[in-house]
Amino acid sequence: MEDRITIIEGPTPIFEPVQDGWALGLNETSSFSFTALTRLRTFNGPALVERCYRRWNQKQPINLHYRNDVGLEETAPILAARSVATEDGQVLLLWIHVERDDMQLEINADDADDDELDLLD
Repeated sequence: MEDRITIIEGPTPIFEPVQDGWALGLNETSSFSFTALTRLRTFNGPALVERCYRRWNQKQPINLHYRNDVGLEETAPILAARSVATEDGQVLLLWIHVERDDMQLEINADDADDDELDLLD
């Protein structure tokens, strides 16, 4: 299908949190979510990037379709794509949007500087 990139075989992709300034701007939503980067080995990286560009030019989404650690099928919207040639072959870099209902914002008072706490006494 043209509306997704599917991982046919291999392990569950590893999603790395994104720290790049430009990529953080891709994550402007009202829900708890994050932008993640995954690296996938492929035989046709430029063609897959072209598939993404065609969908985006039509103002249509494209998703990464994969199996999670438990083996269930999941999808995640692809926000950006790049193909890179390495010594081991082509690697497809995908920046995806991961929505997480179970994410929580945690504020830890132990993170405060001891000096700041002394000033409060």
